[in-house]
Formats: sequence, structure tokens, C-alpha cells
Amino acid sequence: MSRRILAAGNWKMNKTPSEATALINELKEKVSNAKNEVLVCPPFVCIPDVCRVAAGTNISVGAQNLYYEDKGAYTGEVSAQMLLDLGVKYVIIGHSERREYFNETNDIVNKKVIQAIKNNLIPVICVGETLEQREDGVTFDFIRTQVKIALRSVCAQDAANLVIAYEPIWAIGTGKVATSEQANEVCADIRRCIAGIYDENTAQSIRILYGGSVNKDCAAELFAMSDIDGGLVGGASLKAEDFSIIADA
Repeated sequence: MSRRILAAGNWKMNKTPSEATALINELKEKVSNAKNEVLVCPPFVCIPDVCRVAAGTNISVGAQNLYYEDKGAYTGEVSAQMLLDLGVKYVIIGHSERREYFNETNDIVNKKVIQAIKNNLIPVICVGETLEQREDGVTFDFIRTQVKIALRSVCAQDAANLVIAYEPIWAIGTGKVATSEQANEVCADIRRCIAGIYDENTAQSIRILYGGSVNKDCAAELFAMSDIDGGLVGGASLKAEDFSIIADA
């Protein structure tokens, strides 16, 4: 089954609205003929401007988070409907920084996944192990648990459309990149886990990305692997030239 490569940029807490507008204006020309799907995930305050400038281009817009309730007294949170109204298509859920700094548990990730799907947003579900877990030989068990809980109560039809991003925590922002073989090995095991939860067709439909210091020099080799369907890109997505190279890798 053919899965289109997805180059997803997670801007994290970077770029003001005016800076975001300038970046998209530069990027949209460079990726106009990109062979891969292009996604940018700016901070909440930049989303209106990014959606406006990206309209009519081949750049999709995603958010970095959402809350799992429809509305209510949740100061500082953002709902799925708010994102939809702005024109957002994807939403990152369960990034390791959310898990570490904001105490997001597997159960919270699951609630957010269900909320995104209910509102026709495509979740990009992040999973990944620490260096200690890798050295202890529990990588596969740990990530399988993350995947299984994230997909709890999600039907096969909905699961087939979502995205999973494997991000070894020890490689995020460190400059260290898992070898292509290491990354593909884990992504392949995630696909086997999904096949066990659902079936082989569903597993083959889901796009699995690699994230963790992805840059213009390593992207092509990573994206060529059998079970890696693109990248969740951090710092390199903040530079139009670098991200455009990744988008065409």
C-alpha cells in the first residue's frame, strides 16, 4: 500500500505572528512543487495568520495541542472547534515535551485523540522512549503501551487516517539522530502493534513518522526506509530553505 510521505514542522514556542507570516510567504514558493505533503504546526497565536497566508497553497496547517473537552471553564486551553474554525487540519498530541513538562499521561493523550477524531481533526500521536529505557531494553514494550492506550476506544476506520510520530526522547533537540535502521525498526514494530490491535490493512494505512533532530542532510535516507512515512521536524522547520529540502526528500 502506498503511503504519501508527510513532512510535518513543529515550530514549538517559536515565531511571532509577523515572523510566521514571513516564513510561510517564503516557504510556500519553495514547496509549491514538493512531492511530499507539507504540514506546519505553529503556536496558537500564529495559526490565524498562517492559515490566511497558506490558503490556496499546498501547505496544511496543524496545531501543537488541544483540550479534550468541547468548551467550559478551562482557562488557557483551546478546543477542537476553535481550531477547526481557523482552518486547522492536524493536531499534535502527546509530544514528549507535553508529557514531561505538563504531566500529560497516556490516558490524557487518549482523551485528546478521541476529541480530535470526533471533531474531524487528524491526530499526530507522539510516542518515544528515553535513553535509559533504550539502554534497559524496554523500548518496544514502552512504546507499544503508549500506542495501545492512545488508540483505546478508537475504531479501525478512524485509526486508519491518523498519524503516529516516533520520537526517541534522547534525540529531540540534541543533534543526535537514531540511525535509519534504529528508527525503522521501531516504526515497523509500531505497525505490528497496530496490526495486532486492528488488522494488517489498518496498519498499512497509518503513516508513521520519525522525529528527533531530523534535518535536510538525513531526511532522504530516513524517508526511504520501509516503515518511515515522513518526519516530525523541529528546528529545521523554522528555516524555509531547510524545510523545503526535507519536504522534497
